[in-house]
Amino acid sequence: MAIFKGAGVAIITPFNDDDGKKVNYDAFGKLIDWQIEKGTDSIIVCGTSGEAATLSDEEHKEVIRFCVEKVDHRVPVIAGTGSNDTRYAIQLSKEAEETGVDALLSVTPYYNKTTQEGIYRHYEAISENVNIPIIVYNVPSRTGLNVLPETMVRMAKGIKNVTAVKEASGNINQIARLAALADGCLDIYSGNDDHIVPVLSLGGIGVISVLSNVAPKETHEICSRFFDGDVEGSRKEQLRAIDLVDSLFCEVNPVPVKEALNMMGRDAGPVRLPLTEMGENNKARLRRSLEAYGLI
Repeated sequence: MAIFKGAGVAIITPFNDDDGKKVNYDAFGKLIDWQIEKGTDSIIVCGTSGEAATLSDEEHKEVIRFCVEKVDHRVPVIAGTGSNDTRYAIQLSKEAEETGVDALLSVTPYYNKTTQEGIYRHYEAISENVNIPIIVYNVPSRTGLNVLPETMVRMAKGIKNVTAVKEASGNINQIARLAALADGCLDIYSGNDDHIVPVLSLGGIGVISVLSNVAPKETHEICSRFFDGDVEGSRKEQLRAIDLVDSLFCEVNPVPVKEALNMMGRDAGPVRLPLTEMGENNKARLRRSLEAYGLI
């Protein structure tokens, strides 16, 4: 059974305005409730959009725990627990499982990278230490490492709880090959908001989305319309969102999406260094996109 079907939000972590030194749990709780009210199908916490790389160990555990308790089984909660250190990834994954998350999102090893065999053994080691589903996060632009379709299918068939992939390679040819080789043994989620409909058309079952942070209802509807057979309606919603998606990625994620939420009065707070505030030209561009989409 799929972990979720539809649009899952790669939710941001709100910080207080004092240079992002503390997590703003009040704002976080309000964001979670708003997401669920607007139809989000899953909450993905402590991913790239959640600035997991600059959360302390204690913050990482507490943000996940808070999210699980706040969601209270209304939708599945998926925790980002990836690392380029297999032992540390295992530690984070075990701790997340103890909080009651429904699944894990585990990015491929970055910086030191590895071979395709190393990728397999990395996820095999994590799997041996947890009992909940693992979504492999393939995002070569950030990690410098690409999971080949053959490796991904090998993992799905050979590692007990590797059940899905967040495919953010941006390579539709690769995703099509993966879908063909997998032949249903693996759930595929789009990792790019501009590729939701293309991935669904190849048999994908949803998206793990940055766009959903600001447009949860609309992103959910891109997926739900497609599943309901309204492919034309889904396509129109996908294309209507393209300008906003481009603006949300005009600087490195999650800088623009946090700025967008602040413009919308959603109290996302600042980003943490080494991320910095958006440039003024890109802020103006983002504001125009939000206005055109009807969000401010």
